[in-house]
Parts: sequence; structure tokens; C-alpha cells
Amino acid sequence: MLETFREHSKGWLAKLILALITVPFALWGIDSYLQGAGSNVAVAKVDGKGITVQEYGNALQEMRNQLQASGKADPALLEDPAVKESVLNKLIVTRLMNAEVRHANFTISDAQLGKFIVSLPEFQQNGKFSQELYDSILTQNHLTPSQFEARIRASLLSQTARESIAATASMSHAALDNTLRIEYQQREVSVADIKADDFLAQTKVGEAQVQAFYDKNKDKFRVPEQVKIEYAMLSANSFIPSMQVSEDEVKKYYAENAAKYQGEEQRRASHILIGFGGKTDPASKKATKEKALSVLAEVKKDPKKFSELAKKYSQDPGSADKGGDLGVFGRGMMVKPFEDTVFSMAPGAISDLVETEFGYHIIQLTEIKGQGKSYDEVKASIRGDLMYQKALAKFAEQAETFSNMVYEQSDSLQPVVKTFGIQTQTSQWMSRDDAMKFFKNDKLVNAIFSAEVLKDKRNTEAVEAAPNTLVSARVLEYKPAAARSFAEVRPALESYLKHEQAMTLASKKGAEVLAGLRQGKNVADLNWIPPVVIDRKNAQGLSDEVMGKAFTIDAAKTPAFDMIEKKNIGYTLIRISRVDSAVPTDEAEKKPLAGEAQAALAEEYVAAYLAGLKAKVNITINRQLMTSNVQ
Repeated sequence: MLETFREHSKGWLAKLILALITVPFALWGIDSYLQGAGSNVAVAKVDGKGITVQEYGNALQEMRNQLQASGKADPALLEDPAVKESVLNKLIVTRLMNAEVRHANFTISDAQLGKFIVSLPEFQQNGKFSQELYDSILTQNHLTPSQFEARIRASLLSQTARESIAATASMSHAALDNTLRIEYQQREVSVADIKADDFLAQTKVGEAQVQAFYDKNKDKFRVPEQVKIEYAMLSANSFIPSMQVSEDEVKKYYAENAAKYQGEEQRRASHILIGFGGKTDPASKKATKEKALSVLAEVKKDPKKFSELAKKYSQDPGSADKGGDLGVFGRGMMVKPFEDTVFSMAPGAISDLVETEFGYHIIQLTEIKGQGKSYDEVKASIRGDLMYQKALAKFAEQAETFSNMVYEQSDSLQPVVKTFGIQTQTSQWMSRDDAMKFFKNDKLVNAIFSAEVLKDKRNTEAVEAAPNTLVSARVLEYKPAAARSFAEVRPALESYLKHEQAMTLASKKGAEVLAGLRQGKNVADLNWIPPVVIDRKNAQGLSDEVMGKAFTIDAAKTPAFDMIEKKNIGYTLIRISRVDSAVPTDEAEKKPLAGEAQAALAEEYVAAYLAGLKAKVNITINRQLMTSNVQ
């Protein structure tokens, strides 16, 4: 297989362990694996014991690795708060499950552990467990057998506990039939709206009523304090145009970072491996080489038969049945002799024998993707990078001077304007919320609205409002918070109160209509949409609110009716005219559905058990740390 002769260092074992352990990540012993890995700052505490930022960051990285391995490497996915919450929840559940396992004295015997490890494909060679390969992989990843086996044991214990809980879930035939009937039920639904706007003509709001509402809610109509400011900004970007980079500097950088510019190149190859089989004494190696040479002769005699010969001779179980195809790979993914050969070949070429620790390889290069970039292709980009690096250095030199000047000469921004050749900018009137939307920096906004800056018209301190960007501001004009006048808000209040009345009238009308429908009366002036047949997975264009209500209406007798509120719009009447069952009657078709229902019930049992564990302990979460850019 490809992994068999890839290098096993550079964090590969973390991926290997996750791949080879069948225990779900949610219950894996990652807390013991990562304990002491870094920062002691807790992103969460479980009964006073912290889950560190480092643990949380490693968990996020592990998920990133899994996404990349599955081809779903969308970075934005890990910024989703729900995903971050899920990752942290898994770490919390891991802590709780490991504690439960210890408390319940669950055990995995040495025989069970040994049977599991020797069955893992990562340690197989020629179809059998290889002690040599096992020792080699652990040694290269700085793990002793006892450390590795302890982690596997912990993972199996958690898995056993989870499976034990799931095994308690059982469902009778009657319950299964009822569950399937409900789950696969279809309902014919129609809806009709009663809109508040249709009742506006019937509403009446007097001046006194509007005035009374204003007087009672005057605090809601206050205009927040506002400022008009000027500010000066010192940014690394402002130094870029003045930075000079010579041709020699660009060439030197390219030479020192050549690997970086060739690293995007990937290659696809096939190989035939004639392995050592664990025998590396001179006589055995000689025999292996002679066999490899004879295979090489066959390949060179008819290169078009490479795939056929790989299936016949190759001893790499992961690629032999694919005609030796290893897929696409980049630098650093193969052992060095193999990589050096592949990246020196032309497409279609056949190599001579290449010796690695695994045996002798005959390689055919089949494709080159993402050719490396020449100096001419990247020199403009390098020049830009070097200019920015120099700008950063210049900014670092000047930042302290800027900060000192706005503090020591706090009655004006003109000294820094003249010294650094920058310009001030003036804002429109802005509230605290407006300033936050503009600057996106709490510290700067708090400084602008501080008593010292507002009252004495002094410069704020220099605040790093963005990476490598300092900003100092001063208040030019200030308006304190004040209530909006009645005349200013009267039209909006009158409209609001009329709408409230209209919603009340719509509600009353809806209740009357609903009562009539339930009594079997024929209610006119209802604009029912054409009926649609829905099930729990197919809404046929109906809203989530209508779907949620449609399947809770008692439809033992049809037609059945109910009503829901559409916030600020009115009410929707729902009619169920027919209920059907879409459950297959054939037992062969029902079998997989029964399996799904049983699995869902088992998941509910496990979820309920884990919820119970969480309810018994004190769990605190540092939301600010969790939502920061933890890597």
C-alpha cells in the first residue's frame, strides 16, 4: 500500500492512529493523548479539570486533517460556531466517558488487545502481522509499545462502554411498525393565510394612545451618544511603496527557498515492488535483486504491459491489484530514494531498480501535475514579499515613536501627520455601535468614548486596530444621549400600533375560522393553495413552521385543521385532507429500514446517557477562547 513506503514521521502517526482505531473520535482517549501538550489555559472545565486551548486546537486540527483526507478541505467549515461547539463537546464527552470507564472497572484483556492489534492492516506484511514493521512504525514516531498499547486499550474500553449502552436499546415488532408508519407517513396538506394587512383599514389609533405609548416607552426611543472624530493611521502597508528591493536580493531569496517553489508539483506513478520480506542479509538481498532484475527485463521488453506485470509480480498489497498505481503525491510523501527517482523522471519513463528499506522498486512515471515555478514566474511575487517584509521591519521601528508622540503631544494629531507623512481622516457622526462596525476593535472604541477623550479632547492611545496597523483618534464634536422627540417618532409609533391591532384582529378572525372548519362549516373567502403531498423529508415548498405543525395535527379523522402564527405577518391555517403510509410491505425491503430504526434508537440511548453524565458534573466553557482563532 502507499503508506507502506511513505515516510512515517512528520505527524503521520496521528493520522494513522485515527485511521486504524475503530473507536469514534467522540469517545477516543484524546485527553490522555494530548495531556500536557501545551498551554494550561482552559477553554472548558469539567468538574474543575481543564480542557486546554492546546487540546482544543489539536482537536480542530485533527478535524481539519480528516476533512483534507476526505477531500472536503473547506477552511470556512471550521469557522462555523456549530462545528467548534461540536469539537469541544466531543472533548468533554471523552473526559466523562473515560471517567465512567475507570469508575465501572471495565477491562480489556491482554488477549483481546493483542488480537485487535495484530489484525490491524497497518502492521501487515505479506498478509501477516509483522513485528518488525510494528516496531519500526512505533520507533519512528517515538512511542514505546506500552504507550501505544495503553492508548489502544483506552480507546477499546470507551468503545466497549458505548456499545454496551447501545445494546440495551430494543424495539418490539409493534413499536417498530408504529415507528416506521410515523416516519414514512405522507400527508396531503393545503394552507391559507390570514394577513394582518387586510385588517389595517379596521384599525383606529388616536393621538392620546400614541402619546401614552411614547410616555411609557420613552427609554426605547433614545438616541445614543455620538461623536465626530478625526484619526491618524500608521500601517506597514503605507511603507511598502518606499521600500527598495534589488535583483540580487530576489535571486538570493529564490535560491534559498527553491524547495518552496517546487513544492506545488505533484506526480503520479506506478511501481512494482519486489520486497525483502524481512530478510536483509546479503544472500537474501542478492536473490531479491536477481528476481527484480528479471522482472525489470520483462517490463523494458514491453512497457505497455507494466500494469499487467505489476498485478503479477508486485508484492505491495495496496497497489498491486491496481496495476501498481500509487495515485498523485507530492514531495515529502515518499521515502527519499523513491521520491528522488520519481521527481527526476519524464512522463512514461521506466526507472532502473530503486532500492529502499522495503525492497526493490521498478517505477513508471505516468503524470506530472502542477509544474514547479521558474525564477521568472515568481520574481515579481518574491519582490512584493520582500518589500512587505521590509515594510514590516520599518513599521516595527516606527511604531514606538508613533505611540509616544500621540501620547506626549495629546492635544493634536498634527505632529504624527508631519513626522510620518500621513493624513488624518474625519468621520461622520457615529454612535458606539457605528464605531464598532467601522473599526471592529473594542479597545479603540472604548478609548474614543472614554471620559478623558470626550471631555478633554485628547488623543487616544495608539491602538493596534488591525495587524501591523496603529490608530489614534481624537473627538472633534460630541452629542450626549438624548430622547427622540414625540413628533419625530409619532408616525412610526402610529404605524406600529395599527399593525398590533391588525394582528389582534387577524388572530380573532383566525380563531373563528378555525372553529368553523373544525365543526365542518364551509368557510368562504379562504384562498387555499393547491394540496401537496408531503413526508418528513419532502416539504414540497412548505415552510419549516408549517411542516413542524402539519405532522403534529391529530389526523385520525380528516379533514383536520390547525393554525400557526406568522410573526408580524398574520396567521396560517393548515388543512390535512389525507394521511397515507408509505412503508414498504415486503419484508426484504423493510429489513434495512428496521436496521435504521434500531440504530437510531441506539444512538438516542447513547445520547441520553451522555446527557446524563453532563448533567451530573459542573461544566464551564470559556466562549471567548473557544471562538478565537485557535490553531
